[in-house]
Formats: sequence, C-alpha cells, structure tokens
Amino acid sequence: MLDDIWVDDSVRALRPDFAVLIVTAHGLRNGPTDDRSRAWLAAASAVEVQTDKIDAWKDAYRAFGAKPQRTRPSVDALTRRMPLPEINRVVDAYNSISVKHALPIGGEDLDKYVGPARLVRASGDEASEEALGQPEPGEVIWRDDIGVTCRRWNWRQVVRTRLTEETTNAIFLLERLEPMSLEELKQAGEELSELLTELSPEVRISSRLLSSGK
Repeated sequence: MLDDIWVDDSVRALRPDFAVLIVTAHGLRNGPTDDRSRAWLAAASAVEVQTDKIDAWKDAYRAFGAKPQRTRPSVDALTRRMPLPEINRVVDAYNSISVKHALPIGGEDLDKYVGPARLVRASGDEASEEALGQPEPGEVIWRDDIGVTCRRWNWRQVVRTRLTEETTNAIFLLERLEPMSLEELKQAGEELSELLTELSPEVRISSRLLSSGK
C-alpha cells in the first residue's frame, strides 16, 4: 500500500515545497474518548497557534482557486474549535498532534480504500459524496479508485473512509508546507506513532515520506 501512493506532478508544480508523511497502522484498538486521549487534547489546546504555518496552507488553497475563509484548511478549522472536540481515541490522538504542530493530518480507515491513495488535480467528474459536493476542475483532491476521499487538499474527508471505533487498520496523511521543516514533519510522525502505540501496544506501524523529487 505505501509504495503505491503517489502525488501527481501537477500538484508538485503548484507547491514544490509540499511533502506528505504517510503512516499506516495495522492492529489498532480504538474506542470512545477516555481520560488519556482527553489529556492529549487538553495539552494541544494549550499550545500557541502557529499562524505562519496555517497561512502557508491558505496560500496553497488560493493557488488552485479555493477561498480559505470559506473552506478552511483542516488545521485552521481545528484550531478554531478550542477546546478540541472529543471524537474517539485514535482521532483524538492525531488531532492533538495536528494542532501541536499546526500540521494538517488526515486519518482514514485503510480497509475502506479501493486502490491506492493519490493526490491529484481534479478533472471535475470524479465520484464524490453528496455532502462534499463535486470537485471543481483543477482542485487538489485525495482520491482512490472509487473517487474522492478528501476535497480541497485537506478541507473535508468523505464518510466512507472515516475512522470509527471499529477501525483496526488506518492510514494517516501528514501534510507539510514550508516553513515547517522535514525534520519537524518526521518528529510529528514519531509522536503520532507513540500515541498510537500507547493506545494499542501490538499495533504495527510503517511510514513513507513523499517529498519533492521522490
């Protein structure tokens, strides 16, 4: 799965500084928010928002024609929801890392994917859930063989691949633009892996970095 994920050259041309750290976790034991994941959310909520990193994502949205004040990058929307919402333990884990590092992170049920994930510019005729609406031509989207999995780069994910309390195998997409360094991106991935391992000691975690030229 990791080796088959790719980023289209048209997206790289739009933002040559883009990189994504892909983390897969097999054998998760998820469940409702508990005191442990609640503490992670509280600690992240206390961190000062790094507006420079969020502003970079707003610029990226404008580059493909989106209006970030109407459809906000995921990390921007998340930092506006303090205190952070309680979803479930795995989502709480990646949301806390997302806010701590001002880093968009998508978490999805790997078993609900059909074919590999890929980041592309939309043609405009991709299958999409009604609640998300149809992507516009040129819009940056994540998709699989069925259709859209996330619109407007990281604005909103589909219900089909949502992480639930029954999810056992997951994929996480940690998306970086400058001024975040690749070193911090890797650190965020390590921190996420630590939280997932704390939740599920037997979890099997793998990762792959996709950056410019790779």
